[in-house]
Amino acid sequence: MSAYYQLLNRTQDDQGVVTAHYQSTMYSQGAWNPNEQHMSPATGVMCAELEQFSPRENMRIGRISLDIYGLIALGEIEITTQVIRAGKTIELIESIMKGQGKTLVVAKSWRMVMQDSSAIAGLEDQPVDTPENMPDFDGLRKWPGQFTKTVEARSNHHEQGKGLVWVSTTTDMVEGQTTSDFVRLISMIDVANGIVPRQGRPLEWGFPNLDLQVHLYRQPQGQWLGLETVQQYGTDGIGLTSSILHDLQGPFGRSEQILTLRPIS
Repeated sequence: MSAYYQLLNRTQDDQGVVTAHYQSTMYSQGAWNPNEQHMSPATGVMCAELEQFSPRENMRIGRISLDIYGLIALGEIEITTQVIRAGKTIELIESIMKGQGKTLVVAKSWRMVMQDSSAIAGLEDQPVDTPENMPDFDGLRKWPGQFTKTVEARSNHHEQGKGLVWVSTTTDMVEGQTTSDFVRLISMIDVANGIVPRQGRPLEWGFPNLDLQVHLYRQPQGQWLGLETVQQYGTDGIGLTSSILHDLQGPFGRSEQILTLRPIS
């Protein structure tokens, strides 16, 4: 069974800070640079650490905010996770990924108490067609790097700047560990930036994202992630990719990625 990472070791200190060391595999290779990790598996392994960190049955993750400090180099990485704001009903957890002596990604996650709000529940995001009868989508395979080769994609509507694409992967996040639905689905959200580019190929402009913001009004389930995505470019070198997030049960949240637009020479 292939995996994006191998766990080398994990320790916890007297203050409750958890430090884990991983080795990335070539399956995590990114699209913009052959020596970098794709942000999708990087997101997934950090979410796996956040999910495992001092879990509480009456709380779940409601928001994850990830900032990308630079190129996420392939190789050995260290992820340190701790509570930075404790509480009975809300708590803020921070996870920091480092590699080659540098901070690579910082993730902050609000964990929130759950209670029955079904009496007032209501959504404006609407369900979309599910992938069972959709044709294969080859847009991801046009990107270089090994990560995109691990993802199955289907779509019946996509164009420059907007579309609906469903994605799934059978690759485990960490070798020898079961990948939860939460980690599997959240890990694939970052591909939203590459499924509906506002340009034809060959690309004349790069548009890497500097962050990934995810808000979840429901815990995601299953193996398929639906990305109902819009990509917009401003006039001063900054863009935005926005998605409504779906699983086979319906919409469960939203994501956004701020983009730096750069001419490809």
